[in-house]
Amino acid sequence: MNKITPDHLSRSAYVYVRQSTSDQLLNNPESRRRQYALATRARALGWENVIVIDDDLGRSGGGTARPGFERLLTAICTGSAGVVLAIEASRLARNGRDWHTLLEFCTLVSSLIIDEDGIYDPKLMNDRLLLGMKGTFSELELSILRQRSQEALRLKAARGDLHTSVAIGYVRSADDRLELDPDKRVREALHLAFCKFAEFGSVRQVVIWLCDEGIKMPIVVYGERGRVVEWRLPRYNTIHRLLSNPVYAGAYVFGRTGSQVRIEVGRKLIARGVRRLQKDWEVLIRDHHEGYISWQDYESNQRIINGNANMKGEMVPGSVRNGGGLLIGLLRCGHCGRKLRVLHNGLRGIARYVCNDANVNHGRRTKCIGFGNMRIDAAVSAEVLSVIAPLGLDAALQAIADRERAGTERLRQIELTLEQARYEAARAHRQYNAVDPENRLVAGDLERRWNERLAEVARLEADLAVARDKQPSALTDTERAEILALGADLEQLWRHPGASAVIRKRILRAVLEEIIVTLEPGYLHLKLHWKGGDHTLLHVVKNRTGQHRWKTDAATEQLICQLARMLSDGNIASVLNRLGVRTAKGNTWTQQRVRTFRNDHGVAAYREGERAERGEVILHEAASRLQVSKMTVVRLIKDGVLPAKQACLGAPYVIREMDLDLPAVQSAIKSGRAVSPDPRQGLLEYQ
Repeated sequence: MNKITPDHLSRSAYVYVRQSTSDQLLNNPESRRRQYALATRARALGWENVIVIDDDLGRSGGGTARPGFERLLTAICTGSAGVVLAIEASRLARNGRDWHTLLEFCTLVSSLIIDEDGIYDPKLMNDRLLLGMKGTFSELELSILRQRSQEALRLKAARGDLHTSVAIGYVRSADDRLELDPDKRVREALHLAFCKFAEFGSVRQVVIWLCDEGIKMPIVVYGERGRVVEWRLPRYNTIHRLLSNPVYAGAYVFGRTGSQVRIEVGRKLIARGVRRLQKDWEVLIRDHHEGYISWQDYESNQRIINGNANMKGEMVPGSVRNGGGLLIGLLRCGHCGRKLRVLHNGLRGIARYVCNDANVNHGRRTKCIGFGNMRIDAAVSAEVLSVIAPLGLDAALQAIADRERAGTERLRQIELTLEQARYEAARAHRQYNAVDPENRLVAGDLERRWNERLAEVARLEADLAVARDKQPSALTDTERAEILALGADLEQLWRHPGASAVIRKRILRAVLEEIIVTLEPGYLHLKLHWKGGDHTLLHVVKNRTGQHRWKTDAATEQLICQLARMLSDGNIASVLNRLGVRTAKGNTWTQQRVRTFRNDHGVAAYREGERAERGEVILHEAASRLQVSKMTVVRLIKDGVLPAKQACLGAPYVIREMDLDLPAVQSAIKSGRAVSPDPRQGLLEYQ
């Protein structure tokens, strides 16, 4: 029975072309040619308008999003498709849902399906049954093949023999084992990256140092020539992958990443390359091959990298930064269990530790706990220094060794790069000499390559000369003795100007796991959890309200209170500055600062006439009342004739108005005893 009708021929023929992976596109061209050849068969069967849909080349048919298949369904539903051609059912779909959806739509609009075996009309029961069985067998075949291949991969991976790719720094041996790369430049570059991470404790800082020093790192590039090692300035992802890959710790791992399936708009979406936790790795074989670092170093590096992630919640310490607060990242609230945050105040290392649990989670405006950093930082630092003091001399010797080795990393990398560049230049020279000079088409290009290699050698030789000139000089005996002395006195070393906050924080994190803080009236209770598992309890006195390092001393407070009863704010500031008295922060006094102090301490301002109400006068007022000079009044006070009070040396004299009428004062003024004789007059009388 001829299933092709004029109605089918009046519509278009759609040829659906698909291959599942990009690897098939590169290595299986015959399947693609067979599928494209279906267009010729459609024309031979009578269709004039043939449309080829190849949008899904390199896409799986397992239910994932396929724009070409959606386009095909749209053409069928609109009735513009008279026939759909594919070499087999697996090209159209790999799951029953898509396959039966296609059959249902073809049945509704009377579209045919053609493969290499025949012509099918889904409206006919026998053809529909046959197509359904083909789709089921295709899905079963796919499942069986996938199961067999995955099981074979697992068995090979369990032996540690499955190597889909080889990490930079390793090569495959003749017996398919992993060996260190024989290229010395590659090995030393990788060793340098691991050493610098142990020094800096930060992936980002390693990248910055390498880029600042101009040290390139090797990467693997796959192209037409296969696996090629290229040298480039590193990026963050390059160093992060290097430090987080367990292959460099001598371990074989299979199943570090997996896939996750989710449904969006009725379609299956597969997210591949999802990282798994170490406990979920399918295969882990330690000491599988020679490593660049030990497994203990690898696990330590992972803890540091994971702990540096500032955006991973309250359970990680965060990266070490330059701000104040040496214990940030180590402190945990003993009341709610959350990590304490730090509020910085300028660049002097002053900070405040706070826990916002009450505000964030309980809707309260008060904080869970909060306190300044100065006392607690000093207490914990002193405890840590007392513990690590025996290691001070060893640290000093290590510092001397590091100082003598300083700068050699970049110098060594330049030397290795120069050695490789000289080899490349010599190789280009040999290639140039081997070619026939008459063959200018080849000789010209080889000569250009040779000149480029020679220019690179010259540049590297100049860089090497500059690097050698910048090498630090050897330590003198005096400098060596100073370093050893600092090692014996860790407290002095801790306070040394060259010891940055970052270094102090790294030392504390190296020995402390965390610090649990609980607050009681007047005290901070600290439980120090050491790396080795031990615990230490510390009790730190907490400042009471109003007590802080910028608090004005009691003597100055008393003096200002006394002066406020006789002088205005501006005059008080003048007296304090004349006496050399400074504010708690070391500033001079101004009228505004005196006013602020009075307001904070509840001291009333001086009122005009306040002294008169108390019956008191000051020096110039007393001199005016007695009709003498101010120096005469001062002399009467010093002779004990006129009673007076003075808050401090240099402060105004306060005299009771009634004391000016004392008989002794009046008698001294009338008799002239209050006036010292002029020595010059005595000299003239004597002469």
